[in-house]
Amino acid sequence: MAGKIMHLVNRKGRYHARLVVPKDLRGIVGKTELRSPLGGDYRQALKLLPGAVAQLQHKIALAEQEAGVGQQQAVPARYPLAPDQLAHSLYTQRLAFDDELRNDSRWPCVGIDDLLVQRLRAAIAGNANDGELGELVGAQIERFRSAGNLDATPGSTEWREIARALCHAELEALARAAERDEGDFTGTPTSPVIKDAQPLEKTPELVSMRQLWSDYISSRVQAGFMRDQGKRLRPVEENLRKFLKHDDARRITKKDLLAWRDHLMKTLSAKTVNDIYLSGVRSLFSWAADNDRLPENVAANVKQPKPKKVYGRERGYTDAEAVEVLKASRTYQPKADEFGYVRETEKAANLKRWVPIICAFTGARVSEITQLRKEDIRKVDGQWVARITPDAGTVKAGGYRDVPLHPQIIQEGFADFVNASAAGPLFHNATEPEKFKRAAVVVSNKLSDWLRLTKLTPEGLQPNHAWRHRLKTQCRELGISDRVVDAIQGHAGKTAGDHYGDVTLKTKVDAISKLPKYELGRVM
Repeated sequence: MAGKIMHLVNRKGRYHARLVVPKDLRGIVGKTELRSPLGGDYRQALKLLPGAVAQLQHKIALAEQEAGVGQQQAVPARYPLAPDQLAHSLYTQRLAFDDELRNDSRWPCVGIDDLLVQRLRAAIAGNANDGELGELVGAQIERFRSAGNLDATPGSTEWREIARALCHAELEALARAAERDEGDFTGTPTSPVIKDAQPLEKTPELVSMRQLWSDYISSRVQAGFMRDQGKRLRPVEENLRKFLKHDDARRITKKDLLAWRDHLMKTLSAKTVNDIYLSGVRSLFSWAADNDRLPENVAANVKQPKPKKVYGRERGYTDAEAVEVLKASRTYQPKADEFGYVRETEKAANLKRWVPIICAFTGARVSEITQLRKEDIRKVDGQWVARITPDAGTVKAGGYRDVPLHPQIIQEGFADFVNASAAGPLFHNATEPEKFKRAAVVVSNKLSDWLRLTKLTPEGLQPNHAWRHRLKTQCRELGISDRVVDAIQGHAGKTAGDHYGDVTLKTKVDAISKLPKYELGRVM
């Protein structure tokens, strides 16, 4: 059974050559597709098809040139063809044109140029220089170039191979014309370049970046990842499409991504470019390749080197700095404005009073603490425990974990505070679970701003993350296993062995109980 002929469509009994206009060129062309009528006879339509398609591709190529005015064009051919395919296309076009001439009253005036035949044979034999090849088939080469079928540099080995192949086509077409002059229309090409030419492959369908991204997000969410539905990385995909000015993922090359990376580096840091933009695209293309949506992951090795960060001091709070922060936190009282009104909400004040001391004794990420709800704090076998769970917002490690609360936190009155609180989040006002994560991040940033504005955080220190570094240092000094500390802080294991066995709640309690109290004085 014959396969579908590429670019040939039948509409109401009439045949047409059809070519889809790329989305980024539709504004210039003014259409979503181009068509050229080929008549009602199927065989005649097949003869005229190659020439008609070449003309349509030429229109698209002109639109590409208009779209690229003022820009350096360094992209490969949009519709690349091998030399034998180019030769077969030209041969077919020449025969179709011969048919037109024989239906024209001027045909008897046309003859075959014997000198041209000699020159074509010399070129096929390799006895023609670049200038002579250009005179013979240079115009045809440029027409195929404009149609996006080749990008060979004039004078290169590739260019000469194409030129000689087109000379084969011209000579074969002249031979058929001579046979037809004698009434023989059964002739077929004898040159292997034409006779053995590979059939044109079907043009790959466009793979929409938008749709690819949407399917990727759905797959990740279904697998339990990307609880934000991909919102954090959405600007990455949009930025790439805007830079490339098209939506076809199949057309994206490694060279395109390298150019995009260099463009991003003009306004963003190396860390942001590599860890967010390039990392996001690498993940997308890796998924697309693994799921046969794209033939390969062209982003696999596209990275941006990052300068190693130099630290001018320890990354955690010192003893004196920790005490200063906790004293300010535990004694915090909202200030009234010039009219005597307190504008700060009670939850905002409680955020500053309680989150620092909980972070100091748990080493948790600050957003994991700011998302805590009343129901996440409970007593287990006489020990107060905070359950850090994705149900309340987000957990970087994925699943929930129970973290024992140090006795000093309870002695400061945290259990009483929780019991007196209404159900739901303790430190932010979001009421819908889907908004918990965003709300927790917002108040975390407000806490960080407060610590900086009050100069409680030394220069070069991350005000919230410094507690994580400090707890790790304290536990090492106390001889507590890193495996236990990782389980408390929510760090992933570094080796396969770390995933064997469990770090029980009792083990965590024993570890946290070893942490010394902070001398904070009396808190009113």
